Amino acid sequence: MIASCLCYLLLPATRLFRALSDAFFTCRKNVLLAKSSSSQVEGDFAMAPRGPEQEECEGLLQQWREEGSSQVLSTASEGPLVDKGLAQSSLALLMDNPGEENAASEDKWSSRQLSDLRAAENLDEPFPEMLGEEPLPEVEGPMWAAIPMQTDPQYADCAVLPVGALATEQWEEDPAVLAWSIAPEPVPQEEAPIWPFEGMGQLQPPPMEIPYHEILWREWEDFSTQPDAQGLKPGDGPQFQFTLMSYNILAQDLMQQSSELYLHCHPDILNWNYRFMNLMQEFQHWDPDILCLQEVQEDHYWEQLEPSLRMMGFTCFYKRRTGCKTDGCAVCYKPTRFRLLCASPVEYFRPGLELLNRDNVGLVLLLQPLVPEGLGQVSVAPLCVANTHILYNPRRGDVKLAQMAILLAEVDKVARLSDGSHCPIILCGDLNSVPDSPLYNFIRDGELQYHGMPAWKVSGQEDFSHQLYQRKLQAPLWPSSLGITDCCQYVSSCHPKRSERRKYGRDFLLRFRFCGIACQRPVGLVLMEGVTDTKPERPAGWAESVFEEDTSELEPASSRTVGTIQHCLHLTSVYTHFLPQRGRPEVTTMPLGLGMTVDYIFFSAESCENGNRTDHRLYRDGTLKLLGRLSLLSEEILWAANGLPNPFCSSDHLCLLASFGMEVTAP
Repeated sequence: MIASCLCYLLLPATRLFRALSDAFFTCRKNVLLAKSSSSQVEGDFAMAPRGPEQEECEGLLQQWREEGSSQVLSTASEGPLVDKGLAQSSLALLMDNPGEENAASEDKWSSRQLSDLRAAENLDEPFPEMLGEEPLPEVEGPMWAAIPMQTDPQYADCAVLPVGALATEQWEEDPAVLAWSIAPEPVPQEEAPIWPFEGMGQLQPPPMEIPYHEILWREWEDFSTQPDAQGLKPGDGPQFQFTLMSYNILAQDLMQQSSELYLHCHPDILNWNYRFMNLMQEFQHWDPDILCLQEVQEDHYWEQLEPSLRMMGFTCFYKRRTGCKTDGCAVCYKPTRFRLLCASPVEYFRPGLELLNRDNVGLVLLLQPLVPEGLGQVSVAPLCVANTHILYNPRRGDVKLAQMAILLAEVDKVARLSDGSHCPIILCGDLNSVPDSPLYNFIRDGELQYHGMPAWKVSGQEDFSHQLYQRKLQAPLWPSSLGITDCCQYVSSCHPKRSERRKYGRDFLLRFRFCGIACQRPVGLVLMEGVTDTKPERPAGWAESVFEEDTSELEPASSRTVGTIQHCLHLTSVYTHFLPQRGRPEVTTMPLGLGMTVDYIFFSAESCENGNRTDHRLYRDGTLKLLGRLSLLSEEILWAANGLPNPFCSSDHLCLLASFGMEVTAP
């Protein structure tokens, strides 16, 4: 009876010993198989010259035979204990052994050794139920499952583990990541297995990478529930709501001309066909009502982009850059939401002006929102949309300011109403200037004192203060022949229209008979009796001063202020350019791995002071209201996604998306 009890108590210990032995030697064999230079594991392994690893393997096998073979064979009718956590931990322990790094290039097993190991693995009878324990699932045979390991120089190969439980698992990898292999392959996070052995530690597997689609997750920030300056919520009155996207989609020609900027990218994700499909999916996902694009290659626009966008319900306008450039800007809108009033292409190139000898362009559209019929007889003010791509050269801030002045003058002309005010305005694009730079502050604040400012400082892209020679801005910034005032308005728009041509008739000239200057004796006048010796007498009731016509029409509306430029469009930015939850600045592009913001959406809405801060969602009546925006990302997040472009974002810029509301008024 005592012997029977002892056997009964020793049986779990026997099972534990046998399981540890099986897992250890099985993992040991797998590591050696993984380090083999053969590209395929065959049934019979070829013999190789004996080395230190071969002797070590034979020694371990002999020790296993002497100490545990009798116990293993006595329980040959019982199935092996398959524990996933034990197998993975044993494998990680062996992989972490530094002695394995300099192993021989080829380690082969003899047929006899392999048959001995197979004899221990092919024990397929299950354990009997005992102590209320649930039997383990049956395994039909040893199955080999590849375990993806984290990429590391120390773990160059992928180990294989002969367990049946893992063979049935499906490793769901993102196809784009597997196809391009830009970064270490992410492995889906799974629940840690229950560790069945008390008092024994378990080695944790290496941390797994986060998938791209989780890294580049962008949240929608909703402002529609916040009150306006009058304390009214947007839902309190009828509104015309729409969304606008601004996106620099990276022209293929420009990418190939600057290929050194994209060495971190796999060539396949730079292919235009792949990028085009990604861009179209992005347009379909966000579904904006107005789409403003920069760096749109002309042949791609006419052959692919315009037909595809037309099928999506857009009407498109395109302006190619001047000269020999192959890209330009495009503005697309949905005719179901807007009706076109006018379209004005803007060219910044001016022949003969060294300041304006660049080929950048812009595009200004005046759109009339279409109100649903259910709202009755109501009206909405027109909407002016401007899209541009300003010169990149960080040393030529003077050119950037002149180009922006031309665009603002065109916007002022298109958006000006009959009463002299402006309709709501949205100005967006790639301005190649960072936040809080002089150019950015000029657009937001409406004024800039530029005289004596270094040209590189205008955009703030790079710091050239260490250079001895620095181009400085001089007043006036552009010649008067450009036809634009320092208030960024066309000269013709500064003069009121004359109702009729001035007429010099008899009655008009008679008004000067008794003016003050006419009644004064000229110096040196020859005295002639009866002619020049008398002074004309002014008739009673005749005004002493001459009738002077209002000459304000001949003067410009505002004289040029030396060294200062201004505009009166009252623009503010959709984005704050800072991520408070991360404590990092927002990023819209990453040239050479350096994140910065150069893309913007400005809209005409004066922000109201609220205590010590400015809330960009408090506005005056009749202006645009910001209802929401798509959040931007930080530099560290884009670094984790291998920068831009990547398999999910096919441009070197991020798209900007915002939702607006316009007041609907009765006629």
